[in-house]
Amino acid sequence: MKSRIADIEYEQLMLSRYTIAHQRQAGGLDRSVYLLMSRIDGQGPMTIAELNHALRLDASTLQRQVTSAIKDGYLERIADPDGRLARKITLTADGEQQMNEARKASTNALEHIMEDWSASDIDSFANLLHRFNLSIEEYSDLKRA
Repeated sequence: MKSRIADIEYEQLMLSRYTIAHQRQAGGLDRSVYLLMSRIDGQGPMTIAELNHALRLDASTLQRQVTSAIKDGYLERIADPDGRLARKITLTADGEQQMNEARKASTNALEHIMEDWSASDIDSFANLLHRFNLSIEEYSDLKRA
């Protein structure tokens, strides 16, 4: 089993490398900004504290990334729709467009890469990758406690 775990570690490393390389070649958004924007797109406007919990990054790193994305016109701060004091971070129209273009380029590449995969294999891979990421989040939570 140790050998297979080492194989998974290597394959995960390669997956990360290829994904980052593809984004750079496609002229896409910075990976950290894309991740930040994708999370906000999926969950709606979020505070720095909510982003901290969701992305497991420290507040100073998030603040730096958010400030940079605001400066680039991708994100903006808004009043909390629930009336709380904390301001929330949301996508601008340009940010949503840029994120959608980056996502489309990424999904188009994946469709091409996996064009000879069966629907069943794609479904299995998606489910296992989701499970893997949930396990990483659980492990991270345990390490933080």
